Amino acid sequence: MSLPHQLCWSTVQTIVDRLALTEIPGDATPERLVLTSPMVPDGPVGNLRVWTGGGLNLVYVGMTVDLIKLDSHMMFAFTALDSAVPHFTLDSVGNDDDFAFHLDLIPRLDLGANLAYMDHCYAPLTPIREAGQAIAGLTPANIGPRQWALMSEWMIVNRASQPAFEEISTTVSAYRDHWLDLVEAGIPNELTDDTDAAQLATRDRRNRDAIFNPDVDLVWARVSQLVGEEQSEHIRLTLATQGNLIGA
Repeated sequence: MSLPHQLCWSTVQTIVDRLALTEIPGDATPERLVLTSPMVPDGPVGNLRVWTGGGLNLVYVGMTVDLIKLDSHMMFAFTALDSAVPHFTLDSVGNDDDFAFHLDLIPRLDLGANLAYMDHCYAPLTPIREAGQAIAGLTPANIGPRQWALMSEWMIVNRASQPAFEEISTTVSAYRDHWLDLVEAGIPNELTDDTDAAQLATRDRRNRDAIFNPDVDLVWARVSQLVGEEQSEHIRLTLATQGNLIGA
């Protein structure tokens, strides 16, 4: 298993095991779960998989194309529509001898207007983020202001040398475990008294529509080139609907 695959897959397995999630093939045929590419006519290039449980959906997308030296593995763990617990995401990519990653807890409330919520969910990550960003061999990734605005200020997104990429696993594990603690404990009611379930769901839908908007994240153009427009759109919509379209 490659370094990017190992980093992402170990994170998926830890979440699935700790939260007792169940994989959902639904009505999907194997062809809808296996990703193909015109670049590789003799075999699949990846998988789209979803697990669910307790109102939470975890989506994993893995794609490996040796021809272009791409090894990409991404996961989003989406909390329930009426939950204030942030979503969790990890993107783990290798390209020949270069590596990159993206790690974040995606807010469910406006952090600028909910200081107590921000302190509860994100302040514990501050020293973890600082230590992670201090790892030698990391360089800034090309992320625009709009993408930053849609995520959290605690997002870590970098290119990395191989030693740095290997070392970042400690940071990923710490973010993951903090998020799992939030899932299991829930958010105290007093931190969300001014927000009802409908408001949480509406904000979440709008936020996901923006995060997975091809005009915001240009990676979707590259995914379309790799696996074709239909499969790319299926992946994007599965993420935008919290995994609900995997078998559609």
